[in-house]
Amino acid sequence: MHTVETVLLVLLLGALTGIAARYLRAIPLPLIQIALGAALSWPQDGLHIAFDPVLFLALFIPPLLFADGWRIPKREFFALHRPILLLALGLVLFTVVGLGALIHWLIPSMPLTVAFALAAVVSPTDAVAVSAITRNLGMPAKTMHLLEGESLLNDASGLVALKFAVAATLTGLFSWTEVAKEFLWIALGGLGVGALLGWGFATMRETVTRRVGDVAATQMVLLLVLLPFAAYLLGEHIGVSGILAAVAAGVTTNLADLRRGEYVAERLQTEGTWTMVESAFNGAVFLLLGLQLPSIVGTTLAEAGGDWWRPAGQAVLITVALLGLRWIWLTLGVRGSLWRAHQRGSMTEAPSPLLTLATTLAGIRGAVTLAGALSIPLLLPDGSAFPGRDLLVFLATGTILLTLVAGSIGLPLVLRRLPPAGEPAALREERGARLAACKAAIAHLGRELPPAGADPERQAQLQEAVGRLTQDYRKRIDLLEDPATPTTPEAQAESPEAVRQRRMRYVVELELRLKALHVERNALYAERQAHHINDDSLRALVAELDMSELSLRKRLAVAQSAAGRVPAARAADEGH
Repeated sequence: MHTVETVLLVLLLGALTGIAARYLRAIPLPLIQIALGAALSWPQDGLHIAFDPVLFLALFIPPLLFADGWRIPKREFFALHRPILLLALGLVLFTVVGLGALIHWLIPSMPLTVAFALAAVVSPTDAVAVSAITRNLGMPAKTMHLLEGESLLNDASGLVALKFAVAATLTGLFSWTEVAKEFLWIALGGLGVGALLGWGFATMRETVTRRVGDVAATQMVLLLVLLPFAAYLLGEHIGVSGILAAVAAGVTTNLADLRRGEYVAERLQTEGTWTMVESAFNGAVFLLLGLQLPSIVGTTLAEAGGDWWRPAGQAVLITVALLGLRWIWLTLGVRGSLWRAHQRGSMTEAPSPLLTLATTLAGIRGAVTLAGALSIPLLLPDGSAFPGRDLLVFLATGTILLTLVAGSIGLPLVLRRLPPAGEPAALREERGARLAACKAAIAHLGRELPPAGADPERQAQLQEAVGRLTQDYRKRIDLLEDPATPTTPEAQAESPEAVRQRRMRYVVELELRLKALHVERNALYAERQAHHINDDSLRALVAELDMSELSLRKRLAVAQSAAGRVPAARAADEGH
């Protein structure tokens, strides 16, 4: 199959499996995609795609890690920097040493340096796999941020450890001093390259848009999509971590976006573009992983013959040991840091055995592990085969599958047993930010009233408009305030039932507005079908209604939530 056809087929299957996952809610999307890839590749005449680790890392990983760096909440990322670094650096070193020694004891025929290489390959968690598996499972928000931060940074430490383990196998030489120097250069250099490129892009974008406005939004979004590839390739070219360069570019670009609130078209296009890119590339990553399974697993098990259970059992034992080491490090090495973060307020949920178990099961390995395993050379300098390479690739693949299955099955069971956390902190903060925005708008409207002596007609028009807008903002403030602690005298004097009825009236009003928008849209399509307007006019008019509906739906969700909160919150207080 030609390359173009292969790419189109993988993208098509990624989209179809995404639709199928909407119906098969009990099965995580990555497992569906891996299973489909394996099924397509299993027959002799099936779909077989050669896996080039260098091309894979350069093509699929940079945009996904850039997007994760762009989306991850920066406040939580920096507030949790200590436990994140303990996981991204300390846990990787702990795993390489501990698991490497265990693998060498378990498989004496595998040289110690090769065992360390296998431990290094499986030590970093995969950002793509972690976010894909845990996104909709109800993982506590701060713990999810911790996992995202860990998986963004630990690729560099794992790949550096792999590089030196392979070098020690090839040359027989190893130096801790060289390892430390190389790691600092690769990690800090990668972060520096990415931050510099991100800052340069943000400066260029600011210069252009200050001159031409939002009309260059499409071109800026295209350049933004290309930025992670530029960061990765430049980083790899100069010998630093291209992965960290892509992450740093995403973080830096997001921080620059905080000063670009007025560029609406660019922001909407950016959000939509990255959503599509993440969906397409995530699907491609797991499908490609599945396509490699039959050849890797089938070859190793066939070579083992009647002893097929031996490599399969070794994969299970290594996965159990890997998760066990992770649990030990979380309990002994990170728990204190997490507890201090909880006391400072940086971590909402307190460390607990169940939360530690959930964080352990979330240590999922993904396609980066497979790419690292397949990047190991086939031959030694003397022309002999690299010792234990085929078994190493099989065990790494087995670890990926087993951690995916363990996370998919175990995480829902553990998370359901976590105590309820009440209203998420993010929702409280969102409500507070909405309140602040509404009050700021009311204060600004008060300053828009005309001065004394202005044209009476103009003064009357402004006063009427300000009055209507202020009333609308006051309705929204009423919905957003905590009903248990009303701040206005009118709200304090009302009974909970009166508050609920008033809020329900606002809900009904918003629902009617939403139905009216639907009628408007249907009428516009009828006008087009009757050839009273053309396609350009239809797109422009429908786009206006679409934007209004998005805003209205969000306000309706807030209003419905507020109307449902009243009885429980206020009645409980009055009962005391």
